[in-house]
Amino acid sequence: MSSIQVKGGLQLKGELTPQGAKNEALQIVCAVLLTEEPVTIHNIPHIRDVNKLIDILDDMGVQITPLGEGSYQFQAKNIDLAYLESEVYAQKAAALRGSVMILGPLLARMGRSKIPKPGGDKIGRRRLDTHFLGFQALGAKFHYDSKEEFFHIDASNLQGTYMLLDEASVTGTANILMAAVLAKGTTQIYYAACEPYLQQLCHMLNRMGAKISGIGSNLLTIEGVSQLGGTEHTLLPDMIEVGSFIGMAAMTGSEITIKNAAVSQLGIIPRTFQRLGIQLEIRNDDLYIPSQKNYELDTFLDGSILTVSDAPWPGFPPDLLSIILVTAIQAKGTILVHQKMFESRLFFVDKLIDMGAQIILCDPHRATVIGLNKQLMLRGITMTSPDIRAGIALLIAAMSADGYSIIENVEQIDRGYQYIDKRLNAIGAEIKRL
Repeated sequence: MSSIQVKGGLQLKGELTPQGAKNEALQIVCAVLLTEEPVTIHNIPHIRDVNKLIDILDDMGVQITPLGEGSYQFQAKNIDLAYLESEVYAQKAAALRGSVMILGPLLARMGRSKIPKPGGDKIGRRRLDTHFLGFQALGAKFHYDSKEEFFHIDASNLQGTYMLLDEASVTGTANILMAAVLAKGTTQIYYAACEPYLQQLCHMLNRMGAKISGIGSNLLTIEGVSQLGGTEHTLLPDMIEVGSFIGMAAMTGSEITIKNAAVSQLGIIPRTFQRLGIQLEIRNDDLYIPSQKNYELDTFLDGSILTVSDAPWPGFPPDLLSIILVTAIQAKGTILVHQKMFESRLFFVDKLIDMGAQIILCDPHRATVIGLNKQLMLRGITMTSPDIRAGIALLIAAMSADGYSIIENVEQIDRGYQYIDKRLNAIGAEIKRL
């Protein structure tokens, strides 16, 4: 288990360019399985979760050719389904939640697939019902082996249909969508997720020859086609990393320009941080955050305490609630953070309390933060990162604290943030790998 040492109390100054979007990459990389023709993808982030998924595709027989930093050509001409029976596949897929995204493409093109119960962040229950209910609606037959913890799916005759999803799951929508593009007839997915990353997947599939309409809405219509061809695709910047950098600038009183942030795709994210009192300036496609000594939390119109909660897009992304919570520690005022989707995601606040934050964990889903208004600095401690987003929140807290902090299990941060120590050190941070 690796660790980093963070020197707190330093102001940063300079430019940061967000990496390619992690959550988009996991969908887009799996979509290459839908065709035997070459697919070129640019701006792929060099992070643990994406690298592990690419490794699984390589083992499966996909020909992968690096073309430069973040660019690869994939050709899934010869897929070895026997690999799915191997112990190596069982171990690799079980260790990566994103591995569930191979199901839709393999069911569409090969007619069957299997996957172990996937791992990932320990942030509460993360059910896969939406994926499998969607596959079943298309005609797939599903069996779960509770002894081996394996999902087996037979999809030899997928037929288009109308379905109403039980939740607007991003990965569920993407998986069902990829299964439906090669199904016979027309499929309609209602209460579909409509995140920018899902829109990107739809546009890429259409360039490959799919017929998807309703992109950007919660009703997708897919007319099945017999085959798909190759294409070229560039991933969007990671909106979660953009939000993380905004919070980091505020907490450390730093002047940071976030370059090429795809501002038009950020939705409510900039406005939500502005409600925390953080000054933002949009300069073409860049976000400029000036150095601020203090920032004050907004209230609702009747004067009541501001609440920030997550919701399906275009609501506020759940992955950024950890950043909102940690950023509010040094604000002036009080805020209620309501994490609706994952009941264990706020449990990292005990570490922030140990650092001197004034936080009340109301229940597994809600935390009240009483801002310190930078009258009292957090103190450096030794702590362990439980998941990706809590990990970056703890890093932000450590960078704003007095003295040195040690963050253990830094592999969790590496799962979602590319070269984070090198990039931050380049603009004034002092982060050392131990």
